[in-house]
Amino acid sequence: MIKILFICHGNICRSPMAEYVMKDMVGKRGLSNCFYIDSAATSTEEIGNRVHHGTRAKLKEVGVYCGDHRAKKMKRADYEDYDYLIGMDTWNIRNMHQIAGKDPQKKIYRLLDFGSAPRDIADPWYTGNFDETYDDVVEGCEAFLDFAAEQGLI
Repeated sequence: MIKILFICHGNICRSPMAEYVMKDMVGKRGLSNCFYIDSAATSTEEIGNRVHHGTRAKLKEVGVYCGDHRAKKMKRADYEDYDYLIGMDTWNIRNMHQIAGKDPQKKIYRLLDFGSAPRDIADPWYTGNFDETYDDVVEGCEAFLDFAAEQGLI
């Protein structure tokens, strides 16, 4: 089983979007039993809060179930518990390294680093553009699944 933790600043916009998009993708491919997927924050600002209404609206628009997710913070132990800790931007990666310590097993990645055009995923909390964020998340999740297949993980 591949264990993935998606991570962003507050765990209310990008990382839960990635969590539920990936769950939907693996479900449609009949791979749900091959994955454990969750999400977390690098900050404590939104802990306990529900997924942002913009993310919830976008996921509803595209038919992706969003559940009753509540924001939680990444813990140092997550480094050992997950195979991939996937941040949304460079700032997340810096904070993830601070929380996890060193990355000797090379588990920490940016989501769009799996694709052909590595870059940060803009935070829709600031941009207001949940459509662009969704497109980037889909691109990154598809690229991760391609990577997993190429590596013989699935």
